Amino acid sequence: MSLKNVVRSVVAAMILLCGLAVGRAQTPAPAQAPSPYGANVSLENAKKVAGPALAEAEKNHWNMAVAIVDTSGNLVYYEKMDNTQLGSANVAIDKARCAALFKRPTKAFQDTLAAGGDGLRVLTLKGVVAVEGGIPLVIDGKIVGAIGVSGAASSQDAQCAKAGADVLK
Repeated sequence: MSLKNVVRSVVAAMILLCGLAVGRAQTPAPAQAPSPYGANVSLENAKKVAGPALAEAEKNHWNMAVAIVDTSGNLVYYEKMDNTQLGSANVAIDKARCAALFKRPTKAFQDTLAAGGDGLRVLTLKGVVAVEGGIPLVIDGKIVGAIGVSGAASSQDAQCAKAGADVLK
């Protein structure tokens, strides 16, 4: 075998190994088993969750819409700050529904979609919102509903949603 053929074989093998490594790096880790559902979030707790989310938004001068849904994705509580873009109303509700029905933060779908490849299948799932800002609400290890926040950048929406969700922990 000539030196030229050996070099070609080595280069081909390196390209193949690099391709496998890249493919493996983009494969998301197996998801942790989600929490079971519990009793639905009460109106009182929904208001408790919304308060810190809105306070975080106000502190940072972000105009937000906040939605709290029960385990079935039905709206329990909604509040929109003055001057919040009108489209954020439905987006907040959709984020909350997605987080409740799929038992995971909407960021999980955002990350899956960003990985590409098989992650693009997320686009075919009805009700999925692949944007940060929806977080399940958990009491005593059980999902009781979810919060959805919209109005600013998705990472800012998530910051406000976390401020609200953390109240129940």
